[in-house]
Amino acid sequence: MRSHLVPLGIVTVLALAACGGPAERPVFTPAAAATPAASATPDATPSPSPATSPPAVHHVFPVLGKTSYGRTHHDYQATDIMAPCGATVVAAIDGVVLEISPVDLYDPKNDDGATRGGKSVSLLGDDGVRYYGSHFSAIDAKIRAGVRVTAGQHLGKVGRTGLASACHLHFGMSPVCTRTGDWWIRRGVIWPWRYLDAWRKGAAKSPVPEITAWEQKNGCSTKPPKGA
Repeated sequence: MRSHLVPLGIVTVLALAACGGPAERPVFTPAAAATPAASATPDATPSPSPATSPPAVHHVFPVLGKTSYGRTHHDYQATDIMAPCGATVVAAIDGVVLEISPVDLYDPKNDDGATRGGKSVSLLGDDGVRYYGSHFSAIDAKIRAGVRVTAGQHLGKVGRTGLASACHLHFGMSPVCTRTGDWWIRRGVIWPWRYLDAWRKGAAKSPVPEITAWEQKNGCSTKPPKGA
């Protein structure tokens, strides 16, 4: 089946003639504290320099308007955010679009896991986490692989494309891994609901520690697991 997936890698190759091989994934390593400068006076006590912290990131709830969601999901860890058809989907964080699927290629007779999401958007957040939304009814014309977006920016509309019986946004978070194509990881590896709870209240809660721990334990598989 011919795919209409638009990967960021293609954009990069055309623009920069990048070399082959998988892209390097972000490493979640806290910045080290700055070393205090030596004092010119032996008896003087040097004042410690403030530690350098990673830039703060801001999250927003990914669907505008009235929504509901549970704390469970079939087969793997993700969250289905139930919302009216046509509700606005926004970027949950500042970042860069990794890939989009602007055409619904799902065929129930084939049930290919790579196309079950229908129309979808994958975003690399500035925190190094990959955020994925699917079952869109439409994706904004400005959203393309390589485009930078800001938290709260419109991505598209809630729908039920792909394998979906009701309008909702499938929302998943995962490590970057191969950046594109690894749909079995991209669809989600940790439970998002606790983060969605916080973001809906305007509170800060970062998935970075949990995503980092998951990747350290599981790594990035190169093919979908049996039955995926």
